[in-house]
Amino acid sequence: MKTVHKFVLKSYLGPMVMTFFIVMFVLLMQFMWRYIDELVGKGISTGAIFELMMYATVTLIPMGLPLATLLAAIMTMGNLGENYELLALKSAGMSLQKIITPLVVVVGLVAVASFFVVNNSVPYSFKKIYSLLYDIRQQKQALEFKDGIFFNGIDNMSIRVGRQEQRTKLLHDVLIYDTRNVNGNMTTTVADSGYIRLSDDKRFLMVTLFRGNSYEQTRSYQWYDHNGLRQNAFFKQDARIPLSGFDFERTQANLFSGSQTKNIVELEHDIDSLKVITSSATERSYTPMLSSYFFMYEQQLAVDSVKVDLSHKQRVLLTESIASLSLQQKSILYNEASNMINNSRGYLTYDEDVSKDALSQLYRMNVQWHKKISLPFSIIIFFLIGAPLGAIIRKGGLGMPVVVSVSFFIIYYIISITGEKMAHEGSIGALRGVWFSTLIILPIALFLTYKATNDSNLFNADLIKDRLRDFADRLFKRRNKDEKH
Repeated sequence: MKTVHKFVLKSYLGPMVMTFFIVMFVLLMQFMWRYIDELVGKGISTGAIFELMMYATVTLIPMGLPLATLLAAIMTMGNLGENYELLALKSAGMSLQKIITPLVVVVGLVAVASFFVVNNSVPYSFKKIYSLLYDIRQQKQALEFKDGIFFNGIDNMSIRVGRQEQRTKLLHDVLIYDTRNVNGNMTTTVADSGYIRLSDDKRFLMVTLFRGNSYEQTRSYQWYDHNGLRQNAFFKQDARIPLSGFDFERTQANLFSGSQTKNIVELEHDIDSLKVITSSATERSYTPMLSSYFFMYEQQLAVDSVKVDLSHKQRVLLTESIASLSLQQKSILYNEASNMINNSRGYLTYDEDVSKDALSQLYRMNVQWHKKISLPFSIIIFFLIGAPLGAIIRKGGLGMPVVVSVSFFIIYYIISITGEKMAHEGSIGALRGVWFSTLIILPIALFLTYKATNDSNLFNADLIKDRLRDFADRLFKRRNKDEKH
């Protein structure tokens, strides 16, 4: 490897690693901010939170890697141009293509590696995230009492504490409503003080109360007219109440499945299965209805589709025939057509909701399949945008490159999200929905590469000014000519 190539490669790898970690940190903070309400106040261990962050980082690679590639390319080539190193290399007879050759090789390897990451690691990480979020949502709020406020985090129980000592955790003025009895009896406990805590395994509520009374209201099936109240005074009362939901139980990740949790082989298998389901459902419903009801006298009906094509002359004759009927005959004809349409609904032999769900899954599977293929191409295209753009603007650091990179990426991201949403709804095909954003930025990459290769300015201000002046002069002359006529 030439010394120049080593120098350029060394200049690129540092910004690439730095920008990748910065972008991933920003995206991860956005992810954590989205689920912060579900994580706080439930006593979840630090290990579980770090595990969630680790898997979330993997799932954010398809979004962060193209942006990091673009930003690093602009910074590298901008630094070389700002320090006149790029000019010195071109003066020595090296073209821009030769200068960025090692960078193209590195970005190509990164693009290939990104496919294996998004095909293998990302689906597994989504499974783990879905599993962790489900377990976190099932986790009940930690046992925390606030003075004068009822705690309702335990099923069929409400606990109010008048005051809590922070150092000893002793509770004063305790009031407990207990409706756990299957017979409908309710127990109200009032105590001067006590301790309420979870057991070490978080499976039991340990209650110790001092100097209080317990009131149990007994009810029968005639509870509205006949019920009783029993009082029990105590100096000390201990209770061990079984609980569920306070211990963090882990669910198997394989139980969670979706379009994002499958690799490309599994997606292809599911796509083929969903195509068979949708086509067979349509064939089972519409074909018998058309053949045995609407076209019961047609012997040569196509199996796959039915197409009735009337020529212009036939349509005119049909219209004239209907127009020649009397009002009573028209009424009978319209009633028969209406009855046939209403009765045809009974020939639909499949569940419409099941068919819609299968189509929705098919659209999502197709979108995910194309997204896995398009990621490596988007990384390469973003590099082809960043490297020439950095050579043209000749500005390094985190100022101008960040502004330009984020602007390009926002445009790309908006187009990508819009296309994917339309593809999910079935408005357009998955091929157009996913690849449209990539095809939009491809001409930009080719244009910038052409400009940087020929050492031309991105926009010739003088040329644009002259063209606008000529256009204004022609427009003014035409207006004067029209006014004279």
